[in-house]
Amino acid sequence: MYIKRSLSDKLTVYSCKRLMQHNVKSKKHRYQTTVGIGGNVGDVKRRFRHLFTVLNKDKRVELVRTSLILKNPPFGYTDQDDFFNSIILIRTSMTSKVFLDYLLRLEKKFGRKRSFENAPRTLDLDIIFFDNIVMNTPKLTLPHAAWHERESVVIPLASLVS
Repeated sequence: MYIKRSLSDKLTVYSCKRLMQHNVKSKKHRYQTTVGIGGNVGDVKRRFRHLFTVLNKDKRVELVRTSLILKNPPFGYTDQDDFFNSIILIRTSMTSKVFLDYLLRLEKKFGRKRSFENAPRTLDLDIIFFDNIVMNTPKLTLPHAAWHERESVVIPLASLVS
């Protein structure tokens, strides 16, 4: 059951005590990463729950915490449905580049098709932070470029510290 609250005429947040978890498991994994999750095709909130189940069953990662879900308008290509976005904290022993490949495989498993830039999508997984690593390669930029300018990141991220 989600609790819905409007922040403005364009922004709505959804919270669910059952989903906004905080696992206090062992610290067996070396790195902590902050991942932005989003989507706007199909039942995205249900897909998020399924993603959390998949992550909880995978020994290579530890799902530490999930934020509230923000419903917000698209940017870039705007002729599409609103997005649902959230933030998850994950611990892993994978390096940042290996973890990126892992996330890309998860996107594909959840039906992501890359037809054009900013296209509608079933699931989008972006590394926002990976420990304190700073890098800029053709494949991966850390921290994620312009994360602090996006409501879709800042609002869910703020819910994790409150």
